[in-house]
Amino acid sequence: MSDGFIKIHGKDYETVAHRLARFRVEHPTAWLESKLVKDDGNVIIFRTAIGFEAGELIATGHAEEVRGSSNINKTSALENCETSAIGRALAAAGYESGGSIASADEVEVAVARQAYEKTT
Repeated sequence: MSDGFIKIHGKDYETVAHRLARFRVEHPTAWLESKLVKDDGNVIIFRTAIGFEAGELIATGHAEEVRGSSNINKTSALENCETSAIGRALAAAGYESGGSIASADEVEVAVARQAYEKTT
């Protein structure tokens, strides 16, 4: 994964961290704002907005996670949710992951969730 990509089911997915780094290099004055929309102790929702200039909104992304729904969401649901919202906002701004809105991070969590659900 040293190049910022992970192969999952034969397809290359770019990590959110790598896409964010590319975005920052190409648009050093752009802004990104993540907001916790909901955390009721079970369900977490984040919204991330991106713009190039003050007041100029170019993209948003939302994500929802359920605490304990996967191994990662047992300990890091809040962080996982924010990362997903950032990744989705970046995809909406044109920084998609190999033609997909889903990032490597999101696909890995989905695969892990499926495996977790099979064992519980």
